[in-house]
Amino acid sequence: MKVPLSQLAELTRGVLVGDPNCVIEKTAPLHTADSLSITFAEKPEKLDWNSVTNARAVVVPKNVVVAIPERFTLLKVDDVKAAFEAIAAFFHPKRALVRQGVSNKAYVSESATLGADVTIAPFASIGDDVVIGDGAVVHSGVTIMPGSSIGSHTVLFPNVVVYENCTIGSNCILHANCVIGAYGFGYDSSSGEHILAAQYGSVTIEDAVEIGACATIDRGAYDATVIGEGTKIDNHVMIAHNCKIGKRNLLCASVGVAGSVTTGDYVVMAGRVGVRDHLQIGAGATLGAMAGVMANVPAGARIVGIPATPEKEQMRKQVALAKLPETQKELRAMKKDLARALARLDALENKSDDER
Repeated sequence: MKVPLSQLAELTRGVLVGDPNCVIEKTAPLHTADSLSITFAEKPEKLDWNSVTNARAVVVPKNVVVAIPERFTLLKVDDVKAAFEAIAAFFHPKRALVRQGVSNKAYVSESATLGADVTIAPFASIGDDVVIGDGAVVHSGVTIMPGSSIGSHTVLFPNVVVYENCTIGSNCILHANCVIGAYGFGYDSSSGEHILAAQYGSVTIEDAVEIGACATIDRGAYDATVIGEGTKIDNHVMIAHNCKIGKRNLLCASVGVAGSVTTGDYVVMAGRVGVRDHLQIGAGATLGAMAGVMANVPAGARIVGIPATPEKEQMRKQVALAKLPETQKELRAMKKDLARALARLDALENKSDDER
């Protein structure tokens, strides 16, 4: 695709500075862009423009003040990120979903209820008493077990599994191979054997939730595990039985949340965070990457480390740890100095005794 930069300026309502006849063929990040590309720089004043990119054109803020070499054609816009996303979408339009209704290669129980304009792809399996809302899309290989419901305009990508009696809201996205409602990891070991505990609960996923590929959300023992409205869950996240995840949480890749944890709204868990069971994470808290959370977290707190502690406290520990080799060296020198001083003192005392 060859597009005049003037057309992209119209698309983004931007202002061109440089070659008005510039033609762009693709989008690319700064460091990989070539002479056919357009890229973007949200903070151009922090870049070395003599070496940072080989792009032909750059999207920059309208109020940019730094001098940028004339070899670049600039597209000045109000919102750099939004403008570049619009340009990227122009060059890489999503393939339109072909609405095909219910495939004759899918299994749909006679007792299932399907809304208007539902798409069910080949080899999907829809169990007894399942309810699927208007405009929902069920891709190939998806299994929805009896008694579950899927909200309107929700999309289930290939091989998603929804166990029995789970509820998924409207406008949700469940990516490939995620599992909703598997049995919780709970056992009665009093007899010397591990006997599976009660699994009579379910999972409730509220509206506008996105769940990443291969994520797993276990059902509650007697009640529902709940994922709050607008929460976004990354790939390979594990949420155990009886958890109550608040609204608009962000759970990044490989997070593990043990059973019966409760989070407030707008909680952020960075990659590979682990949370012990039965804890409460306050609203607006941020748990840093690989934090091992062993105690309740107050609202708005920022914690990091293993075991996780407040960010400032952890930074002080890291500074002290970095200085440990130097401190050990100083301590060894002090011990030698002390030994010499004690030896001199003993010599003086012995001399004094001889004189007496």
